Amino acid sequence: MAPRTIKVDYLARVEGEGALKVVVRDGAVQSAELSIFEPPRFFEAFLRGRSFMEAPDITARICGICPVAYQMSAIHAMEDALGIAVTGPLRDLRRLLYCGEWIESHVLHIYMLHAPDFLGYDSAIAMAQDHRDAVRRGLALKKAGNEILTLLGGREIHPINARVGGYYRAPRKRELGPLAEQLTQARELALETVKWTAGFDFPDRTRDYTFVALSHPDEYPFNQGKITSNRGLSITPHAYEAHFEERHAEHSTALRSHIIGAGSYLCGPMARYSLNFDKLSPLAQEAARSAGLQETCTNPYRSIIVRAVEVLYACDEALRIIEAYEPPEKPFIAAEPRAAVGFGATEAPRGLLYHRYRLEQDGTIAEAKIVPPTSQNQMSIEEDLASYIGGFLDLPDDALRRRCEQTVRNYDPCISCATHFLRLDMDRG
Repeated sequence: MAPRTIKVDYLARVEGEGALKVVVRDGAVQSAELSIFEPPRFFEAFLRGRSFMEAPDITARICGICPVAYQMSAIHAMEDALGIAVTGPLRDLRRLLYCGEWIESHVLHIYMLHAPDFLGYDSAIAMAQDHRDAVRRGLALKKAGNEILTLLGGREIHPINARVGGYYRAPRKRELGPLAEQLTQARELALETVKWTAGFDFPDRTRDYTFVALSHPDEYPFNQGKITSNRGLSITPHAYEAHFEERHAEHSTALRSHIIGAGSYLCGPMARYSLNFDKLSPLAQEAARSAGLQETCTNPYRSIIVRAVEVLYACDEALRIIEAYEPPEKPFIAAEPRAAVGFGATEAPRGLLYHRYRLEQDGTIAEAKIVPPTSQNQMSIEEDLASYIGGFLDLPDDALRRRCEQTVRNYDPCISCATHFLRLDMDRG
């Protein structure tokens, strides 16, 4: 096989900047490196010295696509430190807010970022010329998620209504009526989305992943539960750092996570789905089976179907919450500062998100630690490339480059959060 070099100067349809290098020798992939070269963003540093009440608004700025997960992880960690337990309608409103974020984020990925890979287009704009109805369906579905964020969060991007202890303002029951009408229509669009993605052509590739996700005894996980794996792990967020460790790799400005003594793991939709299938709504379970999914999914190229199933579930769950909702007596539980350490873990659309804060007696943040999903998935992304790309080496350069990009986009990486992807060097020498 003749030496070949394939480069992608800027990989599109991911959030952030970085590079990919794949080395091929004697017809086999020797190594694959995901290099994140975007400058560090220092959120953990400039949280220090701030009030615990400021953390939700600051951390929401880490990501414009999944700000709810960042601010809610911070809120849960602060409430853990301050001994606050939020229950009842306020807890339900938090799940509803998560529904909105999952819908808008997953739909953006499915229709605008990932579907072009399966349909043979370089962009969603090019795809829209031939698949206009599908793109319109995606935009309408994404709008439903944005409407939830607007009502509960105060605005679509970087919402400002969530706070430690609850919300600054809780909605009246009648305000949720229009949302229910829109979500009823969105649920039908979500069901069509599952069927649409199930019709794509998927490479037959699987690996024996270590899945890690939150699990809850009574519900599909958004913002509460134990951190579990398919290898027997079951811990509270308090024990996260006893089992997971971040390390720096020379080729990346982002830290990379691994399970201590066990190596890489995968978090995100495939992990959540495989560990919590029985907690999906009956409609979502039926749609998944009809789409050809088993109760566990180990083909990352089929993750686009799993995301569609989670969108359907989020619509279903949002409608359930709205129907049962009664406004709380007060929009929040007051929090008194104290010296303490708090831990929080929630499920961002892309996977597990961990926060830890140490507070001074006056509630000032003395130390902050944030571990985003993409940094946890970096090792697994590289292993997918090393494992799968060898089966595509007979492709022409352009087609092989696209397959490499698609393999990374299976994870919907938010590289800015991990601190960003985009140049591919294929060394076949």
